[in-house]
Amino acid sequence: MKLPKYVGNVLIGATAVVFAGGSYFLPDHDKNGPVLTAAVELVAPKAKPASDLAVMTSSAVEALSASVTRLSHPEALEDAFRSYFAFKSSHPNDVKKPFLYFVDYGLPSTTPRGYVFDMESLRIVDGPFMVAAGRGSAADARGVPTRFSNQSGSAATSLGLYLTSSTYGFSGKSAGQHYTSVGLRLLGVSEGFNDNAFARGVVAHGAPYVTPNRAGRSEGCPAMEQARAKQLLPMLANGAMVFLFAPNQQWLSTDRWVNQQG
Repeated sequence: MKLPKYVGNVLIGATAVVFAGGSYFLPDHDKNGPVLTAAVELVAPKAKPASDLAVMTSSAVEALSASVTRLSHPEALEDAFRSYFAFKSSHPNDVKKPFLYFVDYGLPSTTPRGYVFDMESLRIVDGPFMVAAGRGSAADARGVPTRFSNQSGSAATSLGLYLTSSTYGFSGKSAGQHYTSVGLRLLGVSEGFNDNAFARGVVAHGAPYVTPNRAGRSEGCPAMEQARAKQLLPMLANGAMVFLFAPNQQWLSTDRWVNQQG
């Protein structure tokens, strides 16, 4: 609706008073008159209420961050929790369990970098603990992965968000010796970054090359100690989530769930 010309002139004049900073133009500079108040409301932007996604994310960060001993990036937990809640909001029937297995691959292989969070009660179920990275994720001198891939045959870690599927009897080979453990199938839901995980056979499993002091190298799987896998992976099966993080800008700027706005 078009305002009458005289009303527009009054508002323009009142707005000028606001920006001129001259409170002495007003009879009572401690109070705004009705015209000035209307002008301020037109000019000043109103703060938008926080979205449900933002509220849930910030609440989780506030509740859990103090219990996380070390992170490679200050927003690692925020990215993980935002991704979890964003996917859960979009696919409520798929997320059947409140658990999130989080790994910070920006930390060295000699540093505990894995956690399991209960995202409903906002508590740590387990962690920190050692987690292996893929041997194809060429590590620097500190054992920090520097390469990530979604390609078959890469033996590299794939970053992003995963939904868990079923457990099964895993068998592998370490130092020339065969071993068995529990395995947990993973469905990558970060398109272009880990959605080839199931076809690649990337799973969570226990491995003898992961010890309390050091994580060896896998074929791209977020492997953990065998005893821990036996305890945790059945709990995570069929509807929990996994988030593999690293301060990789190409992934961070593109992943749908990391960048979800609510």
